[in-house]
Amino acid sequence: MEKGGSMFKYLFIFLFVFLMVGIGFYSRKKVNSVSDFFLGGRKMGAWLSAFAYGTSYFSAVIFIGYAGSLGWSFGISGVWIGIGNAVLGSLLAWLVLGKRTRKMTREMNASTMPEFLEKRYDSRGLKIITAIITFVFMIPYSASVYKGMGYLFANTFGIPIEYYSYCILAIAVLTGLYLLMGGYIATAINDFIQGIIMIIGIIFMVYFVVIHPAVGGIANGLSKLSQIPEVGPDLVSPFGGSPWSLLSLVVLTSLGTWGLPQMVHKFYAIKDEDAIKRGTIISTLFAAIIGIGAYFTGSFGRLFLNNTAPSDMDMVMPVLLETALPDALMGVVIILVLSASMSTLSSLVLVSSSSIALDLIKGVINPDMKKERVMLVMRSLCAIFIAFAVVVAVNPNAIVTLMALSWGTDASCFLALFLYGLYWKGTTNSG
Repeated sequence: MEKGGSMFKYLFIFLFVFLMVGIGFYSRKKVNSVSDFFLGGRKMGAWLSAFAYGTSYFSAVIFIGYAGSLGWSFGISGVWIGIGNAVLGSLLAWLVLGKRTRKMTREMNASTMPEFLEKRYDSRGLKIITAIITFVFMIPYSASVYKGMGYLFANTFGIPIEYYSYCILAIAVLTGLYLLMGGYIATAINDFIQGIIMIIGIIFMVYFVVIHPAVGGIANGLSKLSQIPEVGPDLVSPFGGSPWSLLSLVVLTSLGTWGLPQMVHKFYAIKDEDAIKRGTIISTLFAAIIGIGAYFTGSFGRLFLNNTAPSDMDMVMPVLLETALPDALMGVVIILVLSASMSTLSSLVLVSSSSIALDLIKGVINPDMKKERVMLVMRSLCAIFIAFAVVVAVNPNAIVTLMALSWGTDASCFLALFLYGLYWKGTTNSG
């Protein structure tokens, strides 16, 4: 298939960029306070909240990093990760955290994870520490998303891999542009549109991978995987060759979301309990379609690369997609991954900048800061965070490594604190 940019690829990219920037300008008029910028005025409905949660959950990390490298290692059993993401990471998270989080954060007038922990445990020190952790360890996660997009763009448009940093920079500028203008309102509207694009894209992606001669249908594809020397039986086994490793990945990528500030943030902003009930169903279905579809596609990576592992495992999915999809549909998939990535990035940037602007600068250093000044600081920190993430992204670190570092650290620091704080009155600061 011809490398470089076909008319369709460039057309899709242009329309996508135009739409995202347009939404940023539209949302700018609706941002009149810090609450509007960070929480959308706590008036977000079921569909916007559910899609914001789902699109923040799945990014280029899953499509490029996890789906490819884990599909190579685990084969078809990697689909369990997608199932876990839907059941544990979405359904159970909404059932356990949604209503309670909304209720308590409104009663405490808490806008961020560090602020909630400060008020729940009566500890300013805890607020300062968690704010710093949030900002610092969101950077490698953002970097992993940038790397995933950079790899896909470099492979799709025929850009030498050593120049993929320019792709990263372009994505960073676009994300920062609409986020700085419209805040969470722009992010939520974009997330809804991007979520629809992701659903359409994943359906096309699965279909064309399955019918490609390298796979030849699901049954034939599984038969081919089973015949790969040494590892074949493990690739088609229901639980793979390393079930405990698989289980650990399910836990990390599913239960880990319960303690991630950018995910819990969606429950702060939802408008009422009815929206939570409907959002639970919508979010779960979205996660099932995206998660299962991505890992299912990645499980056939060995067939497209003739079982020859690339020097960089993050290149498995870009090569698979470029081989399997018609040129026009490759444009759709590029927008799919770009949508997933930008929604996640905007959420990470917003939550991270607020941890410093609201929790440290206004919350500790200068409590009397005027709202106009707070808005300026938040926007400035958004830009600084993006710059840090870009710097990390251009360094030679594996996507999965960066993502695991971020998720593992944030989840282990916040999950127990947050969950006990919601449900167990006996939990104290000393405890």
